[in-house]
Amino acid sequence: MQLDQLRALLAVIDTGTFDAAARSLHVTPSAVSQRIKALERDTGRVLVERAIPCRATEAGQSLVRTARQMVLLEDEARAALGEGGATHVALPVAVNADSLATWFAPVLEVAAGWPDARLQLEVEDEEYSADHLRRGGVVGAVTADPTPVAGCRTEPLGAMRYLPVASPALAERFTRGRGHDWAAMPVLRFNSKDDLQAEVLRDLGVTTEPPTSQVPSSEGFVAAVRAGLGWAMVPEAQLGDDLDTGELVLLRSRERRDVPLYWQVWTLGTPRLTRLTEAVHDAARRLRPVRTR
Repeated sequence: MQLDQLRALLAVIDTGTFDAAARSLHVTPSAVSQRIKALERDTGRVLVERAIPCRATEAGQSLVRTARQMVLLEDEARAALGEGGATHVALPVAVNADSLATWFAPVLEVAAGWPDARLQLEVEDEEYSADHLRRGGVVGAVTADPTPVAGCRTEPLGAMRYLPVASPALAERFTRGRGHDWAAMPVLRFNSKDDLQAEVLRDLGVTTEPPTSQVPSSEGFVAAVRAGLGWAMVPEAQLGDDLDTGELVLLRSRERRDVPLYWQVWTLGTPRLTRLTEAVHDAARRLRPVRTR
C-alpha cells in the first residue's frame, strides 16, 4: 500500500467526491481515481462506494482507520526528522451535540492555537459516536460506551446530568393532582436516536406515545422547551438560572438522569493525539457540567 493511495482514499471519504478529493490533494481527479483503483486491485476488494457522497464499503472502513493512522504517523516521523511534515493534519472527532453546546467549547479555543493540526467535528449522539471510531472516520469520540473499540482506549470523563423540565404554562396545563398527565403532555426529542424522554415515560408507566415534536439543535431544543412546545430532558449545564427565575420548572426531581461520558481515542501515541486528549480532559474538569463520580 502506497501512502499516496491511502491519502487518496482518505480524501475521497472525507470530502465525499473524487473532484473534491483531487482539489484537496492538488492533483487531477484522474490521478485520484487511478490511486483508488490501484489500492482496490492490490487489496482485491472494492473500497469505495461510488455514490454522492462517496462512502467506504465494509472492507474500505477497515482500511480507512489504518490509512488515517499511517498518514498521521508519517507526518509525525517527518516532523521528528526535521523534514517538516504537513502544515495541518486533520483530527476528526465525534462529539454529541449537548457536549458541544456546553463543556466541550474550551477544546475549540485550545485547538485554535495548534499550528500543526485542525479539528474536524462530527456531531453524533453519545450512544452512537463510538461507531465513527469503528468505521475509521475519527481519531477520538465522546461517547457513552465504556467498551473500547479495537485499537482504542477508554477514559472516563464523568456524567452529564439531565433534568425533566417544562415551561410553567405547559406544566400547569397538564397538572393532575400532585403530578402531571404524562401520557397527554407534549414532549420533545432531539432526533430519532434520542431516547431519554422515552426512558422517563417508561419508568412512569406510560405505554402510549404523547404528542411529540423534534428539534435537532441543542440550542433550539432548549428554546423550544422555554416556548412551551413540550417538556424534555435538558442538560443541567444549559439551564442557567431558568429554574431560579421560574422561566422553566422542574417536573419531577427523581427522574433526573446522569449519562456517563467517556473519551475513546486511538492507542496510537503521537504528540497531536496527546494534546487533543489533554484538551478534552481539561475542558471536562474546568466547566463542571460533567460531574465526576
